[in-house]
Amino acid sequence: MPGRRQFLGMTLGAMMLVSAGQSLSAQPLMVEIIAMPNPPVRAALQSLREWLARQGSSVQVKEIDVESPEGKKRLQAAGLSGHIPVLILIHGQYQFSRKDGGRVAFVNVPNAPDTPPGARGNWTASDVEAIIVELMKQHSS
Repeated sequence: MPGRRQFLGMTLGAMMLVSAGQSLSAQPLMVEIIAMPNPPVRAALQSLREWLARQGSSVQVKEIDVESPEGKKRLQAAGLSGHIPVLILIHGQYQFSRKDGGRVAFVNVPNAPDTPPGARGNWTASDVEAIIVELMKQHSS
């Protein structure tokens, strides 16, 4: 009975998701900032880092030098390669939908007037903050 087997697999999968969701809600959100350590990139991420620090134990932040072996490994695991000055992962993901339906990918330097066009991503620190706030709400419910 393929139908029954498929149904049982979906039920088991749903139970595993509920269990995973219950255990995740007790844990802080994991945010990885994989970035070049140079002054322009540090300055571009300064306000985001300060905001993350104010979130206390709700958010766990891990900083990784993108040019280190660990940083290169994280880029590769995300399916990215090449010259990427910044990658921000939230629970291992870097692509999200905004509330307005637009998509953002937390890759390259945040979009700001002083960011060179070739390094400019399609996101801002406010986008990261909004996603994290939404995920924190989901975790607390």
